[in-house]
Amino acid sequence: MGFILFLTCATSAYAKEYGDALVVGSISDARTLVPILASDSASADIVGVVFNALIKYDENLNLVGDLAESWEIEDGGRIIIFHLRKDVLWHDGHQFSAKDVEFTYQMLIDPDVPTPYSGDFERIERVELIDDYTIKIVYKEIFAPAFSSWTMPLMPRHILANEDLSQTEFSRNPIGTGPYKFKSWRTQEKIELVANADYFEHRPFINRYIYRVIPDQATLFLELQTKNVDLTGLSPLQYTRQTDTAKFKKYFRKFCLPSFGYTYLGYNLTDVRFKDKRVRQALNYAVDKNEIIQTVLLGLGRQSLGPFLPQSWAFNPQVKAMPFNLQRSRRLLKEAGWQDTDGDGWLDKNGQIFEFTIITNQGNEQRLKTAEVIQHRLAGVGIRVKIKVLEWSVFLAEFIDRRNFAAVLLGWGIGIEPDNFDIWHSSKTGEGEFNFISYKNEEVDRLLEEARGTFDRKRRKSCYHRIHEIIYDEQPYMFLYIADILSIVHSRFQEIVPAPIGIRYNLIDWWVPRAQQRYKK
Repeated sequence: MGFILFLTCATSAYAKEYGDALVVGSISDARTLVPILASDSASADIVGVVFNALIKYDENLNLVGDLAESWEIEDGGRIIIFHLRKDVLWHDGHQFSAKDVEFTYQMLIDPDVPTPYSGDFERIERVELIDDYTIKIVYKEIFAPAFSSWTMPLMPRHILANEDLSQTEFSRNPIGTGPYKFKSWRTQEKIELVANADYFEHRPFINRYIYRVIPDQATLFLELQTKNVDLTGLSPLQYTRQTDTAKFKKYFRKFCLPSFGYTYLGYNLTDVRFKDKRVRQALNYAVDKNEIIQTVLLGLGRQSLGPFLPQSWAFNPQVKAMPFNLQRSRRLLKEAGWQDTDGDGWLDKNGQIFEFTIITNQGNEQRLKTAEVIQHRLAGVGIRVKIKVLEWSVFLAEFIDRRNFAAVLLGWGIGIEPDNFDIWHSSKTGEGEFNFISYKNEEVDRLLEEARGTFDRKRRKSCYHRIHEIIYDEQPYMFLYIADILSIVHSRFQEIVPAPIGIRYNLIDWWVPRAQQRYKK
């Protein structure tokens, strides 16, 4: 999966001008704008431009300062001392300080706060406020992801100190320090943000950031065609064919970039049908991943082989794909007790047909088509599959959070740091946490803990390589594919420079020449 760029932006001879709006189209609405509760991509999109963290990844995936201007790491990595910027204001004009860092930490480890991100912060022994702009973080022991964990967006103590984060109005009316301020939210319609004139880097050139929710992908594409949307993701068909026209080439630029995530079919491991590893392996053998990549992704992706991406140093190259093999699938199912005893074409066991429902989210045509391929292939080995498509907020609140599913088709966007404790450790199965399939393996738990407890890259790699082997063998997920990120942006926006991290890292530098500005407010 190479780095491919179509119709790249040329450097403009114009002086930068303020104005216009960026209209982003999405199939999903946000759930909450409380940063430590925002675990879905729609919420994270908004949080990412309203809030800041102590550090961030730059365009080349290096960690650099954000709200922290410098730091020292002491005692072999057990202590981090952050020196904070003194020129940062919350959007209500209140001064940002170390007390906000301390408060965010306290909320992350509060057992009454249903955050999926607590694992990284439970390793902290204490937080010391040296002064208003210096904070000392002391860890109980060596914790390898310690520094990178501070990419967590920070929250305002003066607003949230006495609030229930699960119920607070702040979730729909946030105050951050970021380049854009919250203005309004019409549920399932749009979220509107405005430029922060006091932003510490500099005022964004684009006046407004409008996040439009259009749940149907076909309707979203029509809105793109009529130029009512400026930036959105594309399906492979839209990318390769439907935007290959003179009009689109005139008004838009397309980008194809490597992905930091994978798509999977996850099984509810408390469901008796999926407790036997042989069954999960059989399902994997019965589905042709290359068929999905060619027919659904149109070749714009690669097969996923486990919980790490191939570009990560944690990826184990010795893990080989289980091939498409119907004969082997049928043999494993038979060994697990599933046979067609009555000749009706469907496997059964103890009088029950092997059937289950795959749930996935509305608006994602790629996932729906993938589910249909899986449905067809599993029918070929005698397993009856139904598909249920759900609106995003209902999908999460009523099915994922309540563990009310048999199998779920979803994707993970994963970070640069390979620690995936929150997804796979058996302690992370609570409300709002990421191990919602209820995976449990004592060796994986031990290795996840060991990998976090050392800075020795060789030792960490050994741990992750073994985790990779175990998880791919046990198949708690059917690992499907790593899709390329396909996006499109209206060509009036200047200074879009693709990089390893993507295209939005320098959003505050995007601008539009006055003669081309569409939105005057």
